[in-house]
Amino acid sequence: MDKLRFGTAGIPITTEDRNTLNGVKQVRNLGLDAMELEFVHSVNVSDAMAPNVKKIAEDNDVVLTCHGQYFVNLNALEKEKKEASIQRILKAARVLQKCGAYSLTYHMAYYMKQDPKIVYETVKKNMKRILEVFKQEGIKLWLRPEYTGKQSQFGDLKEVIKISQELDQVLPCIDYGHYHARYGGGNNDIKAFRTLLEEMEKGLGKEALKNMHIQIAGINYTEKGERNHLNLKESDLNYKDILKTWKEFNIKGVVIAETPNIEGDALLLQKMYKSL
Repeated sequence: MDKLRFGTAGIPITTEDRNTLNGVKQVRNLGLDAMELEFVHSVNVSDAMAPNVKKIAEDNDVVLTCHGQYFVNLNALEKEKKEASIQRILKAARVLQKCGAYSLTYHMAYYMKQDPKIVYETVKKNMKRILEVFKQEGIKLWLRPEYTGKQSQFGDLKEVIKISQELDQVLPCIDYGHYHARYGGGNNDIKAFRTLLEEMEKGLGKEALKNMHIQIAGINYTEKGERNHLNLKESDLNYKDILKTWKEFNIKGVVIAETPNIEGDALLLQKMYKSL
């Protein structure tokens, strides 16, 4: 990636005639340079529309990422649910390839009260199946297991780094709200934010820091983890120190604001980052 880009989780709120094409244009009009396609409920870009999305993103120098469907659990107890999860990921990836997207992230699995080590192997096996199809079909985008916000979900820092070490075309999606919320409100000072990037670099090399997919939001949480997203200024997330570490480590990639005020907070982060 050429630099650190900032964008919105979905079509900006200020977009008139709300659709994906106009959303990409509005991202550029705002002075932002990335947009996350929100496939969380369904794949909402058709095969026919995808090449148009690719062209308008290229014309406006907007990098596209995607948050895939919520209804995915690569550790589902029922075989048919596990299979359906794999097919959902593949369906999203096929459309995203036509959109020219850069990165696709998922909450990959739930532990389902099982040993996390066993769950890890199950998730790895099923991600490997997905990546074999990527290879067969020439799908080039990054598949990103997300750092998740609840202790019941697969995806702590060690897990997302380890699985990225062991599988090609896989790197973590780091969600800072989840990093703060997962264990009831820790990981919220400059030391914790440095540790996160140090662990990424130690486990995956400097190249991983030049190829980041980041999500950020204020977060409302309990001792069990995430409840809902908040605007940055209405939350206790120490985003100013997060920005300092991005500058310190000279990271590159895409930062997606997932707050209720998506473009407001994306612009806030972009402006503060450029001022450091």
